[in-house]
Amino acid sequence: MKIAERTSFKTFEDLECWKQCRTLRLFIAKDLVPVLPREERYRLGDQLLRAARSTTANIAEGYGRFHYLDNAKFCSNARGSCWEVLDHLITGNDEEFISTELLNRGRTLIGQAVKLLNGYMNYLKRASGDIETSQPITDN
Repeated sequence: MKIAERTSFKTFEDLECWKQCRTLRLFIAKDLVPVLPREERYRLGDQLLRAARSTTANIAEGYGRFHYLDNAKFCSNARGSCWEVLDHLITGNDEEFISTELLNRGRTLIGQAVKLLNGYMNYLKRASGDIETSQPITDN
C-alpha cells in the first residue's frame, strides 16, 4: 500500500519535517547568505545553499518513491544535509563571517528539523513492518 493511501498526506508539502526544512532553507537563503562578505557568498554561501536545498529535495524525492524504506533512506540523507548546514554555519562563525546569533538561530532550526525527520523516519520504519529496522531512530 502506498504511503499516501495510509496517511492524510496528499503531498510531501504536508509533511512537518519538509515544512521545517523549508524554513531552514529560507533562513539560509534570505537571512544568512546576504550577510556574508561578497567573496564568501560564492564560497561558503554556495555550500550552505546547496546543503539547505538538499534537505527539502531529499524529502520530496523519498516521498515520491512510495516505498517506506526508500523514503526513510532519503530522509536520512536530508538529516545528513541538516548536519552539513550546521557544520558550514560553525565554519562561518569560526571565521567570523556569521554572528553567534545567526549560528544559534540556525542551530535551533536544524535541531527542530532533525527531530521531525527522526519522528517521520521512525513512522516509516514501523509502517514497513521490517523487524530489523524497527529500532527507534535517534542521533546518538
